[in-house]
Amino acid sequence: MENQNLTDTNELIKRRFEELNELYEKGFEPFAYSYEVDNYSNSIKNNFEELDQKDVKIAGRIMAIRRMGKASFTSIQDKEGRIQIYLRKDEVGDDYDAFKLMDIGDIIGVEGYVFKTKTGETSVHVKSMKLLSKSIRPIPIAKETTDEDGNKVIHDQFTDKELRYRQRYVDLIVNPEVKEVFKKRSAIVTTIRSFLDSNEFVEVETPVLQPIYGGAAARPFVTHHNTLDMDLYLRIADELYLKRLIVGGFDRVYEISKDFRNEGIDKTHNPEFTMLELYVAYKDYQWMMKFVEKMVEDVAIKVFGKTEFEISGTKINFKGPWIRLSMVESIKEKTGIDILIATKEEIKSSLKKYGVELENGASKGKLIDELFGLAVEPSIVQPTFVIDYPIELSPLAKKHRTKEGLVERFEGYVLGREICNAFSELNDPIDQRERFTAQSEMREAGDDEAHQVDEDYLRAMEFGMPPTAGLGIGIDRLVMLLTNQPTIRDVILFPQMRSEK
Repeated sequence: MENQNLTDTNELIKRRFEELNELYEKGFEPFAYSYEVDNYSNSIKNNFEELDQKDVKIAGRIMAIRRMGKASFTSIQDKEGRIQIYLRKDEVGDDYDAFKLMDIGDIIGVEGYVFKTKTGETSVHVKSMKLLSKSIRPIPIAKETTDEDGNKVIHDQFTDKELRYRQRYVDLIVNPEVKEVFKKRSAIVTTIRSFLDSNEFVEVETPVLQPIYGGAAARPFVTHHNTLDMDLYLRIADELYLKRLIVGGFDRVYEISKDFRNEGIDKTHNPEFTMLELYVAYKDYQWMMKFVEKMVEDVAIKVFGKTEFEISGTKINFKGPWIRLSMVESIKEKTGIDILIATKEEIKSSLKKYGVELENGASKGKLIDELFGLAVEPSIVQPTFVIDYPIELSPLAKKHRTKEGLVERFEGYVLGREICNAFSELNDPIDQRERFTAQSEMREAGDDEAHQVDEDYLRAMEFGMPPTAGLGIGIDRLVMLLTNQPTIRDVILFPQMRSEK
């Protein structure tokens, strides 16, 4: 069998291709079609008394090899963990010839009986084995040595963060603890779904490609549909389509979806992210605050068995009720500025104290948002609902029933990070049109994140929309908190990266 990759200058890869060719020449198939697996590593170790001397059939990736002439000890890794296997040439026959051509990283299947070695390690004594997949590229395996003072020193760990994100498949092999974060992520999403389903919500799907984007202040990704000859946008939020369904008679709807925003990348932002959005007819934002408390507490208890977590060295308790904090009063306390009466120039002047100067086209709402982020957000530690936002920041929220210039909105924060956003939804189509018009003027003034006018959404509202409470939760950020991960890239299997050099 000829391989063009033999020209590869990497000697280890060249050697593995030579082994591959030799396997073919000796009649071994190095890439199997299937293998029946009956047992797994940790289950065998945890049930040794029951399985002692019993036959098992396992498969996994070779992670260590210790050859001793006509016998060998090997460690293989499967979905549960690692287990040692013991092979003897006189027992496995010709398969031992294949084993001599195997490397760390190869995937094998073995059948044999369970026993304990003289050192007490639960192992599998192999009676037959099969190569399932030859690893052409060597995986980075850490080596452990002991220095002259008796301290353990680990070499060649796969620790480069960028490389781990870019080659997540290798990260999962050599850092199997990473897998636990994503198992927890899956359990969190499943538990949220179960909680919503048990509260009579209906899960729906709305368009990813939209002729008019909306539901958030963000720049979109643009694409073009050739047949229709029209530009379309990857959704930045699900909001306006879900609220159309509230108009149509669904009282409780939700969607867990991928959204896309053409924005910067940092510890809490990725251009592609997962969002939960839900809408409830005949409720308001006060009801929604209590609902969020119950949902997050339910997730914490069912997935982790607790409500108190240590996150970044701080103890955080998600048990309700959460703190309520006025946006207006909190900014006033930190800066002395009353944002309801302050001019744009006064807010800009306050921002300069933080070393920030926004472009002239920035709206008052954007300036307020920036000031809150700098002056207040870092001081929020325990789960907190920041409530009652200026109308400039919330073109889709209902005006506050008692406070002039504000809307009924809250955002949930923990450790200075926003994890959710909710409104008493605006259901007055006349007011909504005026807000959209104001947003259009902001766009013309240079705010490229201002909302577009969505005539079809306005038409839907004109048919009559019931009082509604809406909520958006960033799934990635919630998972970051509950699993104590420092960046959003640590909870996204394949985060967006720059092109490889």
